Amino acid sequence: MAADDNRPILVPVLGDQLTRTLASLRGRTKDDTVILMMEVWDEATYVKHHKQKIVLIFSAMRHFAAELEDAGWQVDYVKLTDPDNAGSFTGEVARAVERHDPRAIHVVEAGEWRVQQAIEEWPDKFDCEVKILPDDRFVASLAEFRDWAEDRNQLRMEYFYREMRRKTGLLMTDDGKPVGGEWNLDSENRKPPKDGMSAPERPKFEPDEITQQCIDLVREKFADHFGSLDKFEWPVTREEAEEAADAFFAERIENFGPYQDAMVAGEDDLFHSMLSTSINLGLLDPLELCRRAEQSHKDGKAPLNSVEGFIRQIIGWREYVRGFYWHQMPHLQRANALNAQRGLPEFYWTGETDMACLADCVRSTRDNAHAHHIQRLMVLGNFALLAGISPPEVQDWYLVVYADAYEWVELPNVAAMILYADGGKLASKPYAASGNYINKMSNYCSGCRYSPSKKTGEGACPFNPLYWHFMVRHRERLENNPRVGRIFSTWDRMDEDKRQDYLDSAEAFLATLEPAGKTWAKSSRAQAGDTPQQNLMTNHGGCAILT
Repeated sequence: MAADDNRPILVPVLGDQLTRTLASLRGRTKDDTVILMMEVWDEATYVKHHKQKIVLIFSAMRHFAAELEDAGWQVDYVKLTDPDNAGSFTGEVARAVERHDPRAIHVVEAGEWRVQQAIEEWPDKFDCEVKILPDDRFVASLAEFRDWAEDRNQLRMEYFYREMRRKTGLLMTDDGKPVGGEWNLDSENRKPPKDGMSAPERPKFEPDEITQQCIDLVREKFADHFGSLDKFEWPVTREEAEEAADAFFAERIENFGPYQDAMVAGEDDLFHSMLSTSINLGLLDPLELCRRAEQSHKDGKAPLNSVEGFIRQIIGWREYVRGFYWHQMPHLQRANALNAQRGLPEFYWTGETDMACLADCVRSTRDNAHAHHIQRLMVLGNFALLAGISPPEVQDWYLVVYADAYEWVELPNVAAMILYADGGKLASKPYAASGNYINKMSNYCSGCRYSPSKKTGEGACPFNPLYWHFMVRHRERLENNPRVGRIFSTWDRMDEDKRQDYLDSAEAFLATLEPAGKTWAKSSRAQAGDTPQQNLMTNHGGCAILT
């Protein structure tokens, strides 16, 4: 390359990299840089994402591009409706190379395996230097996680979390001890909801012109995708995301910890931060949020258990599942240690079920592209585990329906945490529970046609017989698990008629499940040959994705 080469550096910025301090932008000058941003069919349709999720990402991208242009950067922005849109990241980079003749491409590594595989082919496809930079928006690099995981028989978030606390200094004393004397205060964060409990309303953001254009686009182009667009209220800029964070730290963090596992019908947010969409897009700095949480405790505005729980979800669980994802790919996608084969029931899409807990969680998911972590784990996920639903179908569903879902965070949570499909590499036990857990941690059961106190037969909560059916199916695998095995002594003490009643009740219920049949329920991953035009923890509280 000639020393006087004046050709620009091309910097592709992906839809979850909306960060002004992105490694590929740091050190670049506005004179010799072209920032490429792309809305592509492949990303919108490789699964049929929730309508709000597509709106959120496209709107956030368009706002970010406008901010960069206002700051003097040259931005080459390709909209979905561009008639020459190639439909893929690689295709759009190829077109940009033709337009700009760059001397080099600088790109930050992708968050998802399949996108990274495409990026790693770019040096052979393009006649210029391609520099792939690590995503340093995380506390732990992928190499650091690999070093930590090497030679360990079991990977447990709790021990990784302690390393991240030491590295960041968060909630640490000067002599290297955890503030308060304990690393993990999850035992203080399991309060059931109080009668009539409600939380301060989180900020809701009225769609501006850019967001409305994205809503109109999605209504037209993705009409057969799951989800409602009747209300779109997510933050789509850093300024709005900061406002949402301000409200959380001012109004809800005090009760976030104690009630983070609570579920209340119709109360979709409760005391949760609702910041995961902004964090995963890159609009908020997760470490900065942790430092704000720590300061709120120092200032006497939030109890230690709330602050520790919040920090654990970010530098513990979020960092851990990202490292685990890359450590276990690509075979994690195919994991099915429990040989679950049942099809995903139709009610996961329609919400049409007499089980009040599931109906409310699906409703919130449909209306908001969101449900909080215990709804995802202990209601929707617990049912999928107990019923033996096929991991690929469950994985696709979670990836479709939640606005904060990207495969790197979704797949470990679903395959390994929810479904135990990895055989226990991530979680020390399957998170299986009967109706008693849901009754304790929610008010769902009071409005349900099923009774959690009835164990079998007509009117019994289906979670009750399904729990025992699951345990019996997998006894050989689970009875030597120190956290689960003792449950089988309870089973063995039951008389034969009672045991058979549980199994018969479970079988009768499972026979009623209708497999999903809607076209929008099917993943376009199964249609790999279609063109874009054709497609037009140790403890569960410590092992929950931040919501």
